[in-house]
Amino acid sequence: MRTAQIKRKTAETDITVDINLDGTGTYDNQTGIGFFDHMLDQLARHSLIDMTIRATGDLHIDDHHTVEDTGIALGQALTQALGDKRGIRRYGACLLPMDDALVRAALDLSGRPFLVWNVTLPTAKIGAFDTELVREFFQAVSTHGGITLHMDALHGINSHHIAEAAFKSVARALREAVETDPRKGDTIPSTKGAL
Repeated sequence: MRTAQIKRKTAETDITVDINLDGTGTYDNQTGIGFFDHMLDQLARHSLIDMTIRATGDLHIDDHHTVEDTGIALGQALTQALGDKRGIRRYGACLLPMDDALVRAALDLSGRPFLVWNVTLPTAKIGAFDTELVREFFQAVSTHGGITLHMDALHGINSHHIAEAAFKSVARALREAVETDPRKGDTIPSTKGAL
């Protein structure tokens, strides 16, 4: 089973992330941030990665530490669950429409973290959620998951739709990248012999 559990406890947050890469997209995510939980649910459902996240944080200050640290823990969980990455497809991409929004995600489970972020969210908030935290989350996942991630919002006027399309497009790209490829057998998908 390609599973992982990460526990991250700091003076600011206390987070547990459980994932199963070979799941069906079941989820139970509770961070105390309603919109963020909704986005994590989308990430699980559309990646088919089973995901349970429990996070408590210093929400009396703001949501930043909880969102970023959840991204860190999720990235670490992906790294742990993937192991040496034998037999995976490695690359994934998705062009995802959601009403007015059209978002493209392309990623490589390369072990070399890099985020290219061409996503503009036209409002500062979605409800009480700071929209700048969408980028912070993906930066943390990319860095701690060793993922090269390119994100482009090609269209969109509604911040909720753009953010949700971003999470769903990454989910679909992750689904493709973490899947095992029957043609690769037990080989590492790199001419270097390691990722």
